[in-house]
Amino acid sequence: MDVEIGRGKKARQGYGFDDIAIVPSRRTRDPQDVDIGWKLGPHLLELPLLGSAMDGVISPATAIQLGKLGGLGVLNLEGIYTRYANPDAELERIAKLPKEKATRGLQEIYARPVEPKLIAERIEEIKRAGVLAAGSLTPQKVRDHYELALEAGLDILVIQGTVVSAEHVSSNGSALNLKEFIADLPIPTLVGGCASYQTALHLMRTGAEGVLVGVGPGHACTTRGVLGVGVPQATAISDAAAARVQHLLETGKYVNVIADGGMRTGGDIAKAVACGADAVMVGSPLSRAKEAPGRGYHWGMATFHPTLPRGARVQTEQVASLEEIVVGPARENDGTLNLMGALRTSMATCGYESIHDFQKAEVMLAPSIKSEGKILQQAQKIGMG
Repeated sequence: MDVEIGRGKKARQGYGFDDIAIVPSRRTRDPQDVDIGWKLGPHLLELPLLGSAMDGVISPATAIQLGKLGGLGVLNLEGIYTRYANPDAELERIAKLPKEKATRGLQEIYARPVEPKLIAERIEEIKRAGVLAAGSLTPQKVRDHYELALEAGLDILVIQGTVVSAEHVSSNGSALNLKEFIADLPIPTLVGGCASYQTALHLMRTGAEGVLVGVGPGHACTTRGVLGVGVPQATAISDAAAARVQHLLETGKYVNVIADGGMRTGGDIAKAVACGADAVMVGSPLSRAKEAPGRGYHWGMATFHPTLPRGARVQTEQVASLEEIVVGPARENDGTLNLMGALRTSMATCGYESIHDFQKAEVMLAPSIKSEGKILQQAQKIGMG
């Protein structure tokens, strides 16, 4: 229902994860009987989890480790690892930048051009470990680098920007035609971000295997403040899921909806799936791994934009191994460890057997869901406080 902002403008109400709760059904299950696997093109993945293509999160080493756990790490093919033969020195430099100089320092470090040979080397390194190699390129640069990436053995291409549309208008006449481009690719492609029904539907019509849903929800992202653009994630995912239904009716093809950003806990991930997501892409939760290359820091893909940065270098506490964060066991009670175990348990508690079944779960508006009865936790800053 629209809300009147003023006489000349109406607006829809949007909801984030903190605004909703999943309603248990009449049935429960054993967690071991729940299947959280999903399909991406010809690939079957055990975990509906993608590691964000951010240099403080996914390195070739963490992509390999996440792949062996059953997830998918997406390497930024325009990032530190393809600009520097020795990325560790630059990552160490980023971690030591004073807070007031962090953005300017990142701009200087990322001013170095991408070296095509490093793209091939990083992909080949991941492939040698026997896991799927996924890489991210921006719409502006994908035509420059995708052929080399394919030759190196790339399995999944992610075309990713702050907002990606199927109808980019450009006065220079060189806009990327996503539909034509994706049709010629021999590997599955994911595109995004988007945050509305129409944009998601148009991206699905390009032939992509999945769309990334999320504009500005990430912990290191400042897009919503800098540009004033974004939609709360629960609403954005639900709208994209509705677009998926329409596209399925039109074409018979199922396109994955991947919630990208805004999730901190297993409960957030469960809510994303209940709203319609097939998988989630997370950054900051994985940046807290002891193996994360950010050395206790995390920054977004637009943080170092040369003229209009839309991100911040945020500090995270490296608290556990990547394995503990993804599949446990958890040693803390705040929902930030064993993310996939939490999803599995949430599904079992509500009686759902698969990701597709869980997408049918009832959700309700529950603005007090995180505060009701939690005064002691909040006062002591433990658990949900």
